[in-house]
Amino acid sequence: MNNIRKSLTVLALACALFILLGCERHSTDEAATEKGVGYITVKGSDTMVHLLSTWAEDFMRSHPQAEVSITGGGSGTGIAALINGTTDLCATSRPMMEKETQLAAAKGVQPREFIVGRDGIAIIVNPQNPVTGLTMLQLKKIFTGAVTNWQEVGGQDRPILVFSRESSSGTYVFFQEHVLAKADYTQRARLLPGTSAVVQGVAADSGAIGYVGLGFAEHGEGIKTVLVAVDDEGRPVAPSEESVRSGDYPIARPLYLYTKGAPTGLVKEFLDFAMGVAGQKIVKETGYVPM
Repeated sequence: MNNIRKSLTVLALACALFILLGCERHSTDEAATEKGVGYITVKGSDTMVHLLSTWAEDFMRSHPQAEVSITGGGSGTGIAALINGTTDLCATSRPMMEKETQLAAAKGVQPREFIVGRDGIAIIVNPQNPVTGLTMLQLKKIFTGAVTNWQEVGGQDRPILVFSRESSSGTYVFFQEHVLAKADYTQRARLLPGTSAVVQGVAADSGAIGYVGLGFAEHGEGIKTVLVAVDDEGRPVAPSEESVRSGDYPIARPLYLYTKGAPTGLVKEFLDFAMGVAGQKIVKETGYVPM
């Protein structure tokens, strides 16, 4: 009997110690999160990867015990990861679609939207291409396949090679909605997984055309930016911080971060940093338009 009592006493003490250590660990984790210690993931827009990476590097310098992991893959991929609970923050170059918010609600996820900057979509061609400006209608005809030769839009007699992002990209969706008026891309378009691939493709072929975020256009090598006019009577406008901010450049959009519900802990710290003075300075330095 004494042995049984001793065993029960030891078991009770072990359970108490386990609970105590668990509580202490929980409170320690909470305190660590409050002090910027922990690990967060950001996934989504390929357009925003360079901006996000620069944010992460700067944030981790001021939060030495924090780790921020950045992954691209496209806005749709990031939204899916947020809904499935495999990322803390989702970066997108378009707002969530109704079907995505419905799917999130069905899984008990309540996404919170934050606009963290703006971006202009630049039209790029090879430097050997003499075309310097296009209208929105000409762009629609080129990317839907109604126009297939540069001669039809004031260029040389050579076929047009269309480069586009793949369908999971927020830039793909935005361009389709705002430039193509929701029409389908030409079947001859080469769909590429990343913006850097579009830049490389255009740089390698004198008959190519593509679209990229403003930051990539300003820092890309072997490409030329084309001015864009709303219509035949409109003034051709170059994509820039000033033209995007003023609304003169017709192909511009907000950039978003989404969280699962109200942000807390390290996620909130990162979001506050991105939207604060230091973060918005990085937005400008990386070629985007601060809020």
